[in-house]
Amino acid sequence: MTDDLLSARDTCRLLGISRATLYAYVSRGLLESRPGPDHRSRLYLRQDVERLAERQRVGRGAARGAAQSLDRGLPVLETRISLIRPDGPYYRGHSAIAQLRAGASLEDVARLLWDCGADDPFAMPVPAWPDTVAALASDARLPPLERTMAAIPLLALQERHSFNSAPQIRHRVAATLLRQNAALLVAQPPSIDPVHRVLARTWRPDDAAFEDLVRSALVLCADHELNVSAFAARVVASTGAHLHATVCSGLAALSGPRHGGATARAYALIAEAMQATSPRDSIAARWQRGDDLPGFRHALYPHGDPRAAELLQRLRTHMPDRAMLEKLDSIVEVTDEISGQRPNIDFMLAAICHAYALPATPALVMFAAGRLAGWLAHALEQQAHGGLIRPRARYAGVQPPTQE
Repeated sequence: MTDDLLSARDTCRLLGISRATLYAYVSRGLLESRPGPDHRSRLYLRQDVERLAERQRVGRGAARGAAQSLDRGLPVLETRISLIRPDGPYYRGHSAIAQLRAGASLEDVARLLWDCGADDPFAMPVPAWPDTVAALASDARLPPLERTMAAIPLLALQERHSFNSAPQIRHRVAATLLRQNAALLVAQPPSIDPVHRVLARTWRPDDAAFEDLVRSALVLCADHELNVSAFAARVVASTGAHLHATVCSGLAALSGPRHGGATARAYALIAEAMQATSPRDSIAARWQRGDDLPGFRHALYPHGDPRAAELLQRLRTHMPDRAMLEKLDSIVEVTDEISGQRPNIDFMLAAICHAYALPATPALVMFAAGRLAGWLAHALEQQAHGGLIRPRARYAGVQPPTQE
């Protein structure tokens, strides 16, 4: 047993719980279990156990709420934008999966998330790149997020309505930003075409099945309640900053390996499993070492990420290469069998790239292009409500000397 893994007995002792409670924690997704050396016992990640123990040690009331709220814990603010349920996210009361099945585009769900009503902010033309941005925006040598984060502040200088508070004007600024963001991510000129078409024709032109998969991914990535990048965007928006600044904060948060960067890690796991003599042995070896399985498990969906299940079903329908599909299905099946974990949205974005012989980058681009709709929704809602987001910290450092 490594120092990173604990036995059931040690886990129960540290948490002060019974075996029955331990098994209940696992079933609820609060803890992960892994096979022990004899394949009958179970082991538990020390970091997960210690995190849960720390939550238990925090006192009740306001202090406990503050300590838990920043790690998928208690709610910290109200929103009318999205709701997470076991069957997936709901956008203003409408199932994202149902919207997808009805043929919605990213623009359609953006209008819903932004509460546009009968107004269509996408009816406006999109301007060409200004001279200050043109060379940067078309430089495909630059990584997508970096190119986009460098260009958007310059685009803000050209937006004369940046601080206009009229809802229709702000929706039109948001619509322009959604289109510009997509174009920047793939180093293409701005277009009035649907975002999924702009992305799909960059990677696989004239492939209707692939285009529909991209549309599906964008719709399912559009928002996911108060995730890290959405919270970053709301914090910036609460200062009164313009929408371009909130978009940059969302992109910066997304760039981390524990958020949008998880798509690259999932892509690497798939590649490693496919290149191994036995995908089962590859996944089992990672699991036995105590390594994580990028692209699997979601804390908010302990019984499986329904967004991933929907994308997997659509990939099975559209996928022309049956041999590749069988490999991806095998990875999903053996991982579930070995770890009890099911794929999440990161895995499926990476799987789409593998299925169509694309590198890992398009997975992150789809995530960033889709999620921008949600960031803008949260920024618009935050600024409409007003108020500065300024939480307090519970100091745990060295205390200053007592003054006499």
